Amino acid sequence: MNASIHAKTQALCLAALAALVALASPLRAQGFAGLGTAADGFAVPQRPASFTFPQDHGPHPDYRIEWWYLTATLTGPDGTDYGVQWTLFRSALAPRTAQGWEAPQLWMGHAGLTTPRAHFSAERLARGGIGQAGAQPAPFSAWIDDWQMTATDVQAADALDALQVTARGDDFAYALDLVANGPLVFHGEGGFSVKSAQGQASYYYSQPFYSVTGTLSLPEGDIPVTGSAWLDREWSSQPLSEQQQGWDWVSLQFDTGARLMGFTLRQTDGSAYTAATWIDPDGTSQSYPDGALTMTPLATSEVAGRQVPTEWRIALPDRGLDVTTTALNPQSWMDVSVSYWEGPIRMQGTHPGRGYLEMTGYE
Repeated sequence: MNASIHAKTQALCLAALAALVALASPLRAQGFAGLGTAADGFAVPQRPASFTFPQDHGPHPDYRIEWWYLTATLTGPDGTDYGVQWTLFRSALAPRTAQGWEAPQLWMGHAGLTTPRAHFSAERLARGGIGQAGAQPAPFSAWIDDWQMTATDVQAADALDALQVTARGDDFAYALDLVANGPLVFHGEGGFSVKSAQGQASYYYSQPFYSVTGTLSLPEGDIPVTGSAWLDREWSSQPLSEQQQGWDWVSLQFDTGARLMGFTLRQTDGSAYTAATWIDPDGTSQSYPDGALTMTPLATSEVAGRQVPTEWRIALPDRGLDVTTTALNPQSWMDVSVSYWEGPIRMQGTHPGRGYLEMTGYE
């Protein structure tokens, strides 16, 4: 490559990545870039929600923020618990379309791997329009650099039914094969997920029924694992209000085969906005509005120089749910550009099982 062209390309890439970090910086308390700012010029979710597949498994560039978010609770041959996270974020600098270096899409990837004694995290940043990162609906693929989430059965009923997921960091890697054993689940009002009393919302659905086999690569060697995984798909342009400072989110898989998605969004005045979706083993679901779910922190841990709640009581009285969660590893801090806590948990109480907890805004 001509030296001047190479220098220009490198400068443009660095400028784009700096813009991605800068976009996030003013809103670190909310967790990710632009979630509580006005959606000027961008599309916003509307009632009633309407989805078209496989197209909606791919990107929505007229919306400002979007993600493909996978978490997996895994077990090794000796019974040791592990957790894996794979996330691809798309963030738009402007509500327009363009090709090549003019494309306003920025991409960020996060990968995490949790053991009882260690937590590993890694990050990738990329500029859209040049092939370094992206997503496509059919055959489904989402990628950033050499991190991949790719459909492995193009004849499947849904493009997300069978996936291979890979990522690596400095000290870890994983390769997982996922097969869905249930349907997609739509949160809120058929996929229109309200996030605040002011009406901010996102389009939000999940595939919570994956069975998983694969291999974790750790400093001590490769470990074969089996388990379950949960994929979230969500996009919006202003999913939070300006008064919300972060969230606590759980995906819970009970020993009965039922599942629960729930979150509480913390307000600056000390109040909270909550929502939940109960999922029966056959995929039948019921969404619950603000106030039906309670999430109460019971104990905190010092994590990365701050106090973070790592033990919770979660209750959904309409379903007789009352559980206490404990973290596999309280030090599950994602040390990335916009840092947060993310790790596997176990539940004890009326509905024992396993799940994942994500907490943002603890700065």
